[in-house]
Amino acid sequence: MITRRKTRKIYVGSVPIGGDAPISVQSMTKTDTRNVKETLSQIFRLKEAGCEIVRVSVPDKESVRALKEIKKESPLPVIADIHFNHRLALESIENGADCLRINPGNIGDKEKLKTIIKSAKNKEISIRIGINSGSLEKHILKKYGATTAEAMVESALNNIKFFEDMDFRDIKISIKASDVERTVKAYRLLGEKVDYPFHVGITEAGTYFSGTIKSSIGIGILLYEGIGDTIRVSLTSNPEEEVKVAWEILKSLGLRKRGVEIVSCPTCSRLEVNLIPIVSEIERRLANLDYPLHLAIMGCVVNGPGEASEAEIGLACGKGVGLIYRKGEIQKKVKEDEMIDELIKTINIYLKEKTIDFKIL
Repeated sequence: MITRRKTRKIYVGSVPIGGDAPISVQSMTKTDTRNVKETLSQIFRLKEAGCEIVRVSVPDKESVRALKEIKKESPLPVIADIHFNHRLALESIENGADCLRINPGNIGDKEKLKTIIKSAKNKEISIRIGINSGSLEKHILKKYGATTAEAMVESALNNIKFFEDMDFRDIKISIKASDVERTVKAYRLLGEKVDYPFHVGITEAGTYFSGTIKSSIGIGILLYEGIGDTIRVSLTSNPEEEVKVAWEILKSLGLRKRGVEIVSCPTCSRLEVNLIPIVSEIERRLANLDYPLHLAIMGCVVNGPGEASEAEIGLACGKGVGLIYRKGEIQKKVKEDEMIDELIKTINIYLKEKTIDFKIL
């Protein structure tokens, strides 16, 4: 059983972070923030995919003005992502941001940072201190000679102290690198020194394929060790895919439940049905189901009956036929060309009996 690191609780809008709150899933819009309609459309799609907090980039004054309109309609708490220009942070706060994400290392003058902290405190919103390996303060880089985990931790501790000296503690911390080793080491080291909630991820992880693997390993290690209160999977892909991967990581560790968990065999020469397209089609048709259904689709008699009977709904295949199970009981025997429709029919009946308002087409 995973024992989570004990942290203080803060809020991003109505979403609790840290303490006894569940680990939340975050993503970031990839639209031009100035395009309010397109950005809101993406936020609504993210919510449907399971996103719980959304971050939007605020690089200029037009984006700040758009943020005000986005916040009015957004179904999710909105974090304003700020770099370099402290005035954009101040205006984002005034325009309704639920939280700021800043990298103090690129804000510059400490007096500017103080004005941000004072304004956030006045509006009672939280701030994420984002420490990235690619943007450490120059004096820390000079001291360590490279962007080591220790260098990132020193940067984080210096900035945390600055916030604490101003009596501001509604903070969460991220301390990310683009590789697993430095990221994991940095979070471990910092986790021993502070009790603030952590936002975890591998920054700039890469494409959908390689980034999913890298993120799953890095985030998975940290979550397994109890480190992490919000997560974001950073992919060069649609943000909805980031959310789906994040949920699969949480589900695989037993930390959250959402949507369908499909147990299916990798197939081998014992297979006597065309299983891969059957599983793919079932997965496609169940993609928008929120209920945490445990579904097994198995190809042969070695593990098939056992896995199918342990699932809520199961299909165990033989030579051109399959047995559909429900809660361990065989419901019917079906031919290969009937498997998809009959399995969907069984799932729909099961959901209706559980008063789940969702029908799979």
